[in-house]
Amino acid sequence: MILFRRLAALCAFVAAALVPAVVAASEGGARLDRSPNDVRDTASLQAGARNFVNYCLGCHSASMMRYNRLRDIGLTDAQIKDNLLFTADKVGELMNNAMARKDAKEWFGVAPPDLSVIARSRGADWLYTYMRTFYRDPSSATGWNNMVFERVGMPHVLWPLSGQPVLEVREFKTHEQAEAALIQAKSFSVVEESGEGASRKYLLKTTRIGTPGAMTPVEYNVFVRDLVNFLVWMAEPVQLERKQIGIVVLFFLALLILLTWLLKKEFWKDVH
Repeated sequence: MILFRRLAALCAFVAAALVPAVVAASEGGARLDRSPNDVRDTASLQAGARNFVNYCLGCHSASMMRYNRLRDIGLTDAQIKDNLLFTADKVGELMNNAMARKDAKEWFGVAPPDLSVIARSRGADWLYTYMRTFYRDPSSATGWNNMVFERVGMPHVLWPLSGQPVLEVREFKTHEQAEAALIQAKSFSVVEESGEGASRKYLLKTTRIGTPGAMTPVEYNVFVRDLVNFLVWMAEPVQLERKQIGIVVLFFLALLILLTWLLKKEFWKDVH
């Protein structure tokens, strides 16, 4: 019984430690779309690697990832060298870009972040929503803004694919009306409160495609899904192995608890 109590106390401690992280992940106001990524889908990971190298690696680096690690998603050295090796000479090199951080900070105001573990930092849902919620904003320095990252410094580099979304704002007198409209909205939307007292109003912000791109909305969502899938895999390439080992360890611990209980029962059976 003492062993079981200690295990229960340990589980309670772990759960209590995880609560702040869960709460922090849920903060931020906007309700994020769920990312349909699956790191077991090697075809999606390979497409995501292509998307990352072609559209992200020009400004961002992945300094904790080597090109030859892409073998783990089914690519050969020849495929990596012929199709993905644009910023290095050997497949064993890190996935860095040629842009100096000093120049990047001067041009963009801030150096683009390294994306090696961005999926661990931001989360897959945030990245999936972020890449699909840019819109035209003439008041910003880049001409772009984002629904989940207000006044973002990054321009929408994927607009030739997605098209050029524009922001639409609808006003409601009550929060309930705005929430009802939010539920019925077909694209990602957020509700914001503006004003005070009698002048208080609720704004439903959403985007629509103003100028179409090379992809349909469904095709662009798949493109972003593959990119986010690769970022999630890149943040922890051994996550599938880790989970499999975790299952084995839990099974072993359960078996050990059973054997310990049987041993205790056998040892104390003659003690009254």
